[in-house]
Amino acid sequence: MPATLAILSDIHANLPALEAVLADLDARLERGEVDAVYCLGDLVGYATWPNEVAALIRGRGIPTLAGNYDEGVGLNSDDCGCAYPTPDDEARGAESIAWTNGAVTAETRRYLRSLPRHLRVTFEVPRRKDAEAIEILMVHGSPRRVNEYLFEDRPDASFVRMMEAAGADVMLFGHTHKPFHKALPSGDGRVRHAVNTGSVGKPKDGDPRAGYVLLTLDAERGKDDPGYCAARHVRVAYDVEAAARAVEASPLPDAFAAMLREAR
Repeated sequence: MPATLAILSDIHANLPALEAVLADLDARLERGEVDAVYCLGDLVGYATWPNEVAALIRGRGIPTLAGNYDEGVGLNSDDCGCAYPTPDDEARGAESIAWTNGAVTAETRRYLRSLPRHLRVTFEVPRRKDAEAIEILMVHGSPRRVNEYLFEDRPDASFVRMMEAAGADVMLFGHTHKPFHKALPSGDGRVRHAVNTGSVGKPKDGDPRAGYVLLTLDAERGKDDPGYCAARHVRVAYDVEAAARAVEASPLPDAFAAMLREAR
């Protein structure tokens, strides 16, 4: 019987976005549409609710990875492991991690420091020896580095090599804040799936709504059938203006508010 996982990533201290996504998920859970929820990290950074977001995720008992920003703040470092295209972006990034390091509580920092880099889930059909298990690898950036950017235009062969080396049929990742799904035929005859979940709290694809993924797995299908894994990118409207105004009312750069409104 198929199962559906909900995968969140890159909340970035945006509490209104997270609350909207969790409300959407609660409705799906109540209807029996979702079987489990996971988070790929970057709970903090860029917006004004790092402690509230960490507490909400932790309070829900959602299995969660450390994103690069979580690692930086967990270690009280001034380096978030981010890549910035311009000196102005780098300067704003330095302001963000400095503010976040000053804002988080000791409890939040301990929680961030405790998070793992990878999660593996093996999905199989009980008492069906003829149905091959599906190996799912969850990372923030890539299996190699927490802050590696895997964009959609990366050659398919590179994704396949990476997933073969990691022993993954399905790889779930975030970090770029740009959602996509690739079904990748491999040399062994199976199809592998690479899924970028997008971002809950800081989308960069021109759509300011919060984003997450519903991943449906069917281990009764062979891995030569792309349909054993289906990914649906869900968008949820939330009060973007409230989040943007909170940024503008804080010491954080106003440019972060514009990025929320414009999803860039």
